[in-house]
Amino acid sequence: MQNYFSKIAKELNIGIDQVQNTVSLLEQGATVPFIARYRKEMTGSLDETEIMGIRDRLEKLKELDKRRDTILNTIREQEKLTPELEKQIQEAQSMTELEDIYLPYKPKRKTRGTIARAKGLEPLAKILMTQNYDNPERQAERFVSAKNDINSVEEALAGARDIIAEWVNENKFARSKIRSLFLRKATIESRVAKGKEEAGNKYENYFQWSEPIMKSPSHRILAMFRGEKEGFLKIKVGPPEEETIDILEKQFIKSDNASANQVYEAIRDGYKRLMQPSIETEVRAQAKEQADEYAIRVFADNLRQLLMAAPLGEKNVLAIDPGFVSGCKLVCLDRQGKLLYNETIFPHPPQNEVKNSINKILQLVNAYKIEAIAIGNGTAGRETEGMFRRIRFDRDITVVMVNESGASVYSASSLAREEFPDYDVTVRGAVSIGRRLMDPLAELVKIDPKSIGVGQYQHDINQSELSKSLDDTVISCVNSVGVEVNTSSKQLLSYVSGVGPALAANIVDYRNKNGAFTSRGDLKNVPRLGEKVFEQAAGFLRVRNSTNPLDKSAVHPESYYIVERMAKKLDCSIGDMMNSEDLRKKINLQDFVTDKTGLPTLEDIMHELAKPGRDPREKFGFFEFAKGIRTIDDLEIGMELPGIITNITAFGAFVDIGIKQNGLIHVSNMANEYVSDPNQYVKLNQKIKAKVVDIDKLRKRIQLSLKDVGKQ
Repeated sequence: MQNYFSKIAKELNIGIDQVQNTVSLLEQGATVPFIARYRKEMTGSLDETEIMGIRDRLEKLKELDKRRDTILNTIREQEKLTPELEKQIQEAQSMTELEDIYLPYKPKRKTRGTIARAKGLEPLAKILMTQNYDNPERQAERFVSAKNDINSVEEALAGARDIIAEWVNENKFARSKIRSLFLRKATIESRVAKGKEEAGNKYENYFQWSEPIMKSPSHRILAMFRGEKEGFLKIKVGPPEEETIDILEKQFIKSDNASANQVYEAIRDGYKRLMQPSIETEVRAQAKEQADEYAIRVFADNLRQLLMAAPLGEKNVLAIDPGFVSGCKLVCLDRQGKLLYNETIFPHPPQNEVKNSINKILQLVNAYKIEAIAIGNGTAGRETEGMFRRIRFDRDITVVMVNESGASVYSASSLAREEFPDYDVTVRGAVSIGRRLMDPLAELVKIDPKSIGVGQYQHDINQSELSKSLDDTVISCVNSVGVEVNTSSKQLLSYVSGVGPALAANIVDYRNKNGAFTSRGDLKNVPRLGEKVFEQAAGFLRVRNSTNPLDKSAVHPESYYIVERMAKKLDCSIGDMMNSEDLRKKINLQDFVTDKTGLPTLEDIMHELAKPGRDPREKFGFFEFAKGIRTIDDLEIGMELPGIITNITAFGAFVDIGIKQNGLIHVSNMANEYVSDPNQYVKLNQKIKAKVVDIDKLRKRIQLSLKDVGKQ
């Protein structure tokens, strides 16, 4: 294990003690948010990303050692494990290196080489490899035998070449050199499959495409591989063939005679038939892995921005799931998101019941003291928003278009059926839209992150790695914000450090049976919520109405005694200290440093005392689309339009400008300088102003630009 620590420390450029202590905490069951927030003294204040890096790298190293043991046992059973070979295997630093060493010993299915060996041709192959004979045919004559099914000299030589071809392919030094060449010079060439030009027109950019594979951006790799999988593209990956043969020739050809010519033939065959397909598969996998990593990072970044979007807060909300023929489903929610009323109105074609719809809206706004209106941004969204903005209410009411991606997934889920068994999917969808306005994080955790629609090629990338990254992101966001234990759903509670779905259900059941929790300490009464879970979870759970003001803060109960000592030294109450900056300024943190509690924790405590339970999300901001812009036909090149970033990919960002089609800001239109990462310039849900630079009405594509916006 110590080898793991030093290796990880070197790779991540951190101290060995930091790695060792972090691994120790993880193995004791501590969660990433808990370690990052409450064990800074042990980790040297590592952040969540660094802690996850240690966790993930440790898993990879353990997988490598598991494979190493399997290989050693397999070769040992073959009685071929020499001290030198064992040393090579023990010192292998990567899975690729390990597999190259193992390749000659790997149990094989029937191959041309194994058939030739079975016929007794391995001695002839060894003779040819010495390249000492100018007449290999004479050497081969000795191996012609009807008994061994070798009927001619040429058959004997062909079998020997098959064995040599496998030796070339299995030589770890040769593979390393060719692999290096692939990584430096291999291109990915994409061509349209014969007869698929029309059916595969969405891949027309790749009908005649070539570029270095290791420099190809994530979205192009994933697009080409998807096109190949669907049968529309033919893909070839490799460096110049003659260059690879030249490398192998220099390694294996020692003479200039007829035997050497036999070896040369075997080299060409071994490369084309065995090594090239094998290393092409490796390089494809490596390119795919890199593309996946980038796509997953983009997905996770987008998800974080969506989850951390500014909440409107506790308001009485009228939420609308808009529609034309089926009407607009209205729901009224109280400040805690409880469904109070629902109805359907038909203000749009074909019914056009505008007057009745407006009257009903006014009645509901007054009856339920509505403070904000949430309108889904799907079908009929802009038309519905336009109607609402024409209504004259007797007080200020916020009207907001809400991104409804994933709302339909939630409304059809077992969770939604459990929550609203007596209502159909349209009512559940409208409720989700309203709650998403009030608190995006609390509502979005009910939806599978993959269904929120903020990534690219999500079905093509490694699903287990995607799920792991998205779960990490949700957990990070939930614990960063904190959770009010008396009002949160079991879905939100399940993401709290150390809790999980089963305990979350127990917390809600206990709350329903016994009433609201009056303190963090009450959590210990929840069935199966023991000391270890309490340690992991308590700091992230808030009890707003507790008599102890620390219960609504991120100060961990294990540190309450420190705050009590501070208050005692100041001769005041904890509440007084939290409410007075002057009192807090009198605290000398050095007076409270102990062996277990250092300055990082004490500084966090002081920060919390100043702003207990502060929500790290931004304040809610208002937004309105351009008036008079309803369809793509209303657009003109040069227009500058307000919009909201709805998705970010490797090649740019998509923007909702208030019509059915989203516009695209390509990376080349984000800034005057080169942009490698769109996330450096825009964020999900960011409100921007962009210029229309191209309109393709036939393909319904809109190109936008952030360059020179506002300049005439």
